Amino acid sequence: MARLSEKIGYGMGDFASSMFWKIFSYYLPIFYSDVFGLKPVHAATLLLVTKLYDAVSDPVMGLIADRTETRWGKYRPYLLWMAVPFAAIGILSFYVPDSTYAVKHVYAYVMYILMMTAYTAVNVPYGAMLGVMTDDSKEKSVFSSFRMFFAYIGSFIAMGIFGLFEKSIIGKTNAAGRVMKGVGDADPMSWTMVVSVVAVLCAVLFVLCFLMTRERVKTEKKAEGPGSSIRKDLKSLAANGPWWLLLGAAIGQLLCASIRGGAAAYYFANILDTSVFLTCAAYLLIGEIAQMTGVTLTVPLSERFGKRNTFIATLAGVIVFNCAIWFIPLGSAATIWWLLVLHILVSLCFGITAPLTWSMFADVADYSELKNGSASTGLIFSSSSMAQKFGGAIGGFLLLALLGAFGYDKDLAVQAPGTLSAIRAMMSFIPAIGAGLGIVFLCFYPLTTARMKDIQDKLQTRRNQ
Repeated sequence: MARLSEKIGYGMGDFASSMFWKIFSYYLPIFYSDVFGLKPVHAATLLLVTKLYDAVSDPVMGLIADRTETRWGKYRPYLLWMAVPFAAIGILSFYVPDSTYAVKHVYAYVMYILMMTAYTAVNVPYGAMLGVMTDDSKEKSVFSSFRMFFAYIGSFIAMGIFGLFEKSIIGKTNAAGRVMKGVGDADPMSWTMVVSVVAVLCAVLFVLCFLMTRERVKTEKKAEGPGSSIRKDLKSLAANGPWWLLLGAAIGQLLCASIRGGAAAYYFANILDTSVFLTCAAYLLIGEIAQMTGVTLTVPLSERFGKRNTFIATLAGVIVFNCAIWFIPLGSAATIWWLLVLHILVSLCFGITAPLTWSMFADVADYSELKNGSASTGLIFSSSSMAQKFGGAIGGFLLLALLGAFGYDKDLAVQAPGTLSAIRAMMSFIPAIGAGLGIVFLCFYPLTTARMKDIQDKLQTRRNQ
């Protein structure tokens, strides 16, 4: 059984990744539209194109990681190698060059593609580590829970930093003479400085994760040896039914999370009375606390009801609580309290599902090893990162595309009624569709608790031969 220090060390990796991922999910749309100065339709296309490219690059990184051989292991070295490049590119992604619109547009594409490439190069191998740190399915759930608990701590800290940033500017006048209602009104260099703090912390945490973890499990190689063809690996993946189903469920879940997360900044700035005591960052911060609480429930719930059933039930909760946000009465003293209660409930459900996703991908890798003679762990885990990118790409695109379609204009003091309705829908009904999609895929997912026990018993026998 792995030591507590190693579980904490493993959590450090997603502590770092999650800080930037939440900034991408919650603040990048408003940064591009209101700070960087891109038109909503251009920002929407940028998020879609770059993240779709990045999603395709994830399996490539998985193949590379599976074929990496060092004295530190296959996957773990990338945490060390990519720590500094990840931080540096992250800072530059939130820098606004003083140039023409066309140059800025190209710069945004280049930097975001580089950022997503760096994210892939560290996060795909990091995720694959779960498959080689232990061969016990229950302990994988424990490692996954530590990972997600620390991920939410990272999100909590990132949101806290942005909360202080937001609090420091609200009510003041920016360079354009406009009274600032949120971070979308802040000057560009302030954004760069805030993101720099997060980036440096990320680099330190990746190095700590590298130092505190070990790879132990030697997955079975194909009969043709280490030179087995990429084509055969991809063919095995394409024939892996549980992988396709779990990928679809993960995309649906992350589509839901990315839309509602990105819509929050617009909701607070345009729907709620700006005099309310709760800022958008504080609202998101409370959600991270609720998600951390949900993580602690994952292992006991999944052990009692099974991973698939727990996943389905919590996504159903997301649908119900998210849709209820539409019916919150606006303009009353109770508005913010109802919003908070429903946000906490949705976040609690997301906290339960997040570790399940990673743990179930580890199960899919075991299924692949038994069926095909090779786990292709990096390739399979790259799909979980790919799901994040597809969900984030589609979610970010829909968010900005709908804002553009319904006439969102950052310079208007009050948005048009149709625009306001679209923002409300993106906090309620629209993201719920993603959660419903996830349930549909999970209903057909075949790797039950009993099935996984049989797979692991057979693998243990084979590995001991």
